[in-house]
Amino acid sequence: MSWLKAKLGILAAGLVLSGCMQATTYQPAPEATLKPADRAQLAKAQYAKVVNEPFRRAIVDYHRKEMPGTIVVDSDNHYLYLVQDGGKAIRYGVTVGEEALAFSGIARVGNMSEWPKWTPTAEIHKRIEGLPASVPGGVDNPLGARALYLYQGNRDTLFRIHGTNQPEYIGTSISSGCIRMTNEDVIDLYSRVKQGTVVVVLEPNHGDSPVNPRMAKLAGPPR
Repeated sequence: MSWLKAKLGILAAGLVLSGCMQATTYQPAPEATLKPADRAQLAKAQYAKVVNEPFRRAIVDYHRKEMPGTIVVDSDNHYLYLVQDGGKAIRYGVTVGEEALAFSGIARVGNMSEWPKWTPTAEIHKRIEGLPASVPGGVDNPLGARALYLYQGNRDTLFRIHGTNQPEYIGTSISSGCIRMTNEDVIDLYSRVKQGTVVVVLEPNHGDSPVNPRMAKLAGPPR
C-alpha cells in the first residue's frame, strides 16, 4: 500500500508539473510597443539578440498575492513578473546583481526614462576604473532602451530596472545591483507600468518567500 501511495504521489507531482509547463506560453514582446526611435536604435545593435528559452518572455500562472500591476523580482531564479488579473503574470528573464550588491525589499517606480543617459555612481567608479562621467542614451548605453528608477519614499535607491546591450547575460547574477532586461522586454514592461508602480524584490536565497510587510511603508504612496 505504501508503494502504491508513493507511486500515486509521483504521478500527481508529474501531472502538476506538466500542467505548469502547459500554462507557460512563450511570446516575443509585441512590436507594437516599439516607437520609430526604438526601431532606429535597435537596428544599429551589434550584439546577438539571443536569450535561452527559460528566460524568454512568457505568460505564466501566478500564485502569489500581489495586486495586478505589481512588479515582482525573483532574484534567485532570474525572473521579473508583472502581475496580471486572473492568476496570470507576464514573466521576463533578467540579469540581477552580484552577491552583496543586489537590492531587495519594496520600492516604487519614482521616475521613468526612454533611452536614458548613464551616469555611473561614485561606487561604480571606485570598482571600475576609466569610466566616463556619463554616456549618452542609445543602443550602446549600458542602460539600454528604458529605465525605471526605484525609490523608497522620496529617496532614490540608485537601483534601476533597465535594458541592456548584453542580452547574453540574461539569467545570471553579474550586474552592479540593477535589474537588466533585454531592450525589447524592457520596452514592453515600460509600456505597461506607470510612475508609482510598486516593485517587490524578493530577498536572495528565499525564492518565493514574502517580503517583510513593514518594508512596504518605505515605498511610499504611488504618485
